[in-house]
Amino acid sequence: MKLTVDGELCMGHGRCYSLAENLLDYDDDGYVTARGQLVDVPADRTDDARNAAGSCPERAIQLLED
Repeated sequence: MKLTVDGELCMGHGRCYSLAENLLDYDDDGYVTARGQLVDVPADRTDDARNAAGSCPERAIQLLED
């Protein structure tokens, strides 16, 4: 699984980061730093990725299955 964040949709709420600190990081303005990048999700972190994606009110996080 891979994760990506649409930078146009991300509003910097930080909910995703609080649920997936091991996958995501944020910048000084509170926006996820993985915007526009593909992040490999380890098999043991897929629940964290799904929870982070489900928590985003803008649906900015997309999960791509391998």
